[in-house]
Amino acid sequence: MAEIKHTLNDGVLTISLSGHIDSANAADVEKEIAALREQAAPHTVVLDCDALQYISSAGLRIVLRLKKAVSDTRLVNVSPEVYEIFDMTGFTEMMDIQKAYRVISVEGCEVIGQGANGKVYRIDPDTIVKVYLNPDALPEIHRERELARTAFVLGVPTAIPYDVVRIEGGGYGSVFELLNATSFAKLLIRGEKTVDEIAKMSVDLLKLIHSTVVKPESMPDMRAVALDWAAFLKDYLPSDQFEKLYGLIEAVPEDNHMMHGDYHIKNVMLQNGETLLIDMDTLCHGHPVFELASMYNAYVGYSELDHDNILSFLGITYETAGELWCKMLALYLGTTDEAAIRQTEEKAMIVGYTRIMRRTIRRNGLNTEDGRAVIENARRHLTELLMKVDSLT
Repeated sequence: MAEIKHTLNDGVLTISLSGHIDSANAADVEKEIAALREQAAPHTVVLDCDALQYISSAGLRIVLRLKKAVSDTRLVNVSPEVYEIFDMTGFTEMMDIQKAYRVISVEGCEVIGQGANGKVYRIDPDTIVKVYLNPDALPEIHRERELARTAFVLGVPTAIPYDVVRIEGGGYGSVFELLNATSFAKLLIRGEKTVDEIAKMSVDLLKLIHSTVVKPESMPDMRAVALDWAAFLKDYLPSDQFEKLYGLIEAVPEDNHMMHGDYHIKNVMLQNGETLLIDMDTLCHGHPVFELASMYNAYVGYSELDHDNILSFLGITYETAGELWCKMLALYLGTTDEAAIRQTEEKAMIVGYTRIMRRTIRRNGLNTEDGRAVIENARRHLTELLMKVDSLT
């Protein structure tokens, strides 16, 4: 093993290991690590194993003693071969050991899905990767994998990621195998399915999701999230409007049924005749009005002032998106009564425009002409709707 390289930053001592650590050099390696630790007095030790090819039981004992000396000791960039050694010996259960991630490029790849937190690319005929917008997304990735597993076990057809990768140029992604899968958006754009067919398939899956009861601690409560949206607007709405808005959302009963949270035609795939849900990081539980609000925004609200938004987002016209939304809402409610459909739409709009107004303000919208137009449009809708809607359920 070559000379140990190290860095110290804010109490975090990073030590780079390389080559082989075995009985022939373990004593020298441990002595050098001990000297570095004594000199630095770190609160955290990170062993970077990017160049480590093999570690024997003698090396494992070094790691174990280091863990006892500095409780916050972790290993990163561990190759699959070395990781297997740590896994077989139980080290992965007692400390943080992170595998090295292979690097892939998504340059030139087709975007087949898009959500609030990332984009989904097809990287080959059988494989897709979700690339997260947050460059430090590893906790989000692990959380989404757990949410996807939860949904799958409960009977919701969803893709389970089988690998985590680094993206060339920065960031991380989750890899899924989706052989012959095509998004509902593409089926509609190609003319392979009609608006009526897409609406029917979308609602069938949506009803399955909404019929699924979850443990409330297993995923976020959408009512609590929506209350935060409303609370943000306290300084941007007249007091009477704010109080009614907050009260309406607060009065929505707690509900332990599953919601997707970002349900639209780029997040549903057709694979060998079966619908399949993707982009599970927004999975939550709550009353259906919150899901319908998200859907209203996806098909209507976000593109109300600029119809080109829906073309770049879903690849369909604003008119087609509006038609799809109306047909899905009617199918979901199981009625053709226009008054009943409109009443439900208005409830969804209140939550939807609350989110749009907050989102735009937080993204510096008050300081741009387009942003101010979106904020004022949301404010206008809320003013009109809050005068006539007395319940969101």
